[in-house]
Amino acid sequence: MTNSTPSSAPTSSTSPLVIRPSLEGDIAAIQQIYEHAVLHGTGTFETEVPDRAEMARRRTEVLSRSLPYLVAERDGVVLGYAYANYFRPRLAYRYFVEDSIYLSPQAQGQGVGRLLLAELIARCEAAGARQMIAVIGDSQNLGSIGVHRTLGFEPNGVLKSAGWKFGRWLDVVLMQRTLGQGDSTSPTSAPATSSPATA
Repeated sequence: MTNSTPSSAPTSSTSPLVIRPSLEGDIAAIQQIYEHAVLHGTGTFETEVPDRAEMARRRTEVLSRSLPYLVAERDGVVLGYAYANYFRPRLAYRYFVEDSIYLSPQAQGQGVGRLLLAELIARCEAAGARQMIAVIGDSQNLGSIGVHRTLGFEPNGVLKSAGWKFGRWLDVVLMQRTLGQGDSTSPTSAPATSSPATA
């Protein structure tokens, strides 16, 4: 799922925003950002807040597949994070990745999500991925839809009333973008393999 990330330009600051690979030491901040999204947002359909150990496990899974897990940081404060993972765990999906982006409330509306997504796209292309899908919770999540559209994602369908959260039915919006050479050529080398699971 993708959290709301409005596409306005970043506000001026004396300190630059840094997009970098996440570290183990970022887990506490990442967990706090996601906790807010679970408890207050419709970008994720998760309803129980994962603890730090679970968030660390999820990050390890992403990194084990040689895929990026990034944070946006300013003045030593993590303002948001983004990662890509296989859309489904079966091995045939290894070139088809799903992006996830979450921002702290104070970072929304500053272009942080767009910068995170742009860097995520570049790193996924470098890792050999060929397609990226955004699975956006809530068809009213116009910020996230807009950010993805500005970076070349195209609508690919709507799953009507797929989730029930905060006392209402929520759609899921699917948007997709080709990475690198897409399906015009066969992949020459495979990213890290998937662990067995059902799709």
